[in-house]
Amino acid sequence: MSETKLHLAGPLEIATPEAVAEARDRLVEQVSRVIVGQREVIEQLLIALFAQGHCLFIGVPGLAKTLLVRTTAQALHLRFSRIQFTPDLMPSDITGTDLVGENPETGRREYCFIPGPVFANVILADEINRTPPKTQSALLQAMQELQVTAGGATRPLDPPFFVLATQNPIEQEGTYPLPEAQLDRFMLSIHLDYPSGDEEMLIARATTGNEMPEAEPIMTADEIIRCQRLVREIPISDHVLNYAVRLVRSTRPNDPSAPAYVREWVTWGAGPRATQCLTLGGKSAAALRGAPNVSCEDIRALARPVLRHRIIPSFAAEAEGLRADDIVGRLLRDVRE
Repeated sequence: MSETKLHLAGPLEIATPEAVAEARDRLVEQVSRVIVGQREVIEQLLIALFAQGHCLFIGVPGLAKTLLVRTTAQALHLRFSRIQFTPDLMPSDITGTDLVGENPETGRREYCFIPGPVFANVILADEINRTPPKTQSALLQAMQELQVTAGGATRPLDPPFFVLATQNPIEQEGTYPLPEAQLDRFMLSIHLDYPSGDEEMLIARATTGNEMPEAEPIMTADEIIRCQRLVREIPISDHVLNYAVRLVRSTRPNDPSAPAYVREWVTWGAGPRATQCLTLGGKSAAALRGAPNVSCEDIRALARPVLRHRIIPSFAAEAEGLRADDIVGRLLRDVRE
């Protein structure tokens, strides 16, 4: 990929939260040129990106999930790869495989590794629940360890590495629900809703003409990595960290601090990775708004996308029509800062 001149006002020195907030404003501006509405979704995506996390997008077809991911990769000047998950997709279709070819220097036939689509910076795993668990698990090592083992060799992936998976919530026939262990690898579970009436008019007007707007690249991979390092340096007070810990522990029905309704409505609560994601996501949210430290409001704003896919409602909760979001919402009211 050729180097592209950035459109920021002068070189972007990633040294303070204010610089990260400036980068965030420019990114939102570019992505919003293509994506109408979905402001909260864009914000959560950027929080996960700068926190080095992965996202699971859940929404019905036609809500621009693929376009959002591609536009973000374009604005970040990163290599983008889309994997369409299907029932016949094999793990090697993702990671790559060894093929026999002729070495032009020696004239001998030998094995040559052909990298799969996972060797990119931004991976769109489209309809990840349409492929069997064996293929779904091919992403696990890449997401967790930033490396891929194929053909008996382990190969590193170039940072930054960001997996965005989509899932259709309305079609269950012929799908393979993600195992809880793989769901836990996603930092955020982001729900997309229908646009408003005014937004839908703008979408129809913008996408039915001859000219389509495009996002301009405004950051390099090195600048993104510096942002990610700075995010980890954002301080969090014991008071805010204790609030995050208590919020997560209150989702576990066997914990003494769990309310009575959690013991009735929850089969399994969130694990320690949820606390890590809340903490790191809070640091990222603080940096993106230019704040010097994490606030309890940062933790509260991320509670639903961090916890909704880590809480398993009981049969009693399902009988009452309660979802994980409903349980998290009640905990946000009951767990004091």
